[in-house]
Amino acid sequence: MTSAAEQTRSDIVAMLPRLRRFARALTGSPADADDIVQIAVERALMRIDQFQQGTRLDSWLFSITRNAWIDEARWRTRHGKVFAPAEAGEQVGFGGEAEVHAKLEADDVWIAMRKLPEEQREAIALVCVEGLAYREAADALGVPIGTLTSRLARGREALQTMLGAAR
Repeated sequence: MTSAAEQTRSDIVAMLPRLRRFARALTGSPADADDIVQIAVERALMRIDQFQQGTRLDSWLFSITRNAWIDEARWRTRHGKVFAPAEAGEQVGFGGEAEVHAKLEADDVWIAMRKLPEEQREAIALVCVEGLAYREAADALGVPIGTLTSRLARGREALQTMLGAAR
């Protein structure tokens, strides 16, 4: 029989791909995203007793990840330092025309996402990428649902404009 804490740990591990996607939307960098996810998971595991069973684990983890990024962004502002850039060999292993086109389209989306204001990028990442309901995303971001809806509308419109211009 597993305890609630053990089950929560297991559920956190299952959430890693989603946390990484969200962190990448926040940071714009796979390397930075990995670092932020590591910080967030460490924080979650240290505070696992604070998680309320019966509530949404993903919302709790997205909030922790967002707060970790905010802390890192503040630190960078104060210290003028950044994480290491993405590895130069990131493209190794890709081949075939379909894979290349898919990668280029995904890159276009990530580039456009990085150009969005942070609050729009967060809203798009939680609702459109991670599939959270509006209420859940609003709770994770600590904003009213109307604010989330407004950020989503502006973000989607900006993405359509940027991606339409890229074609």
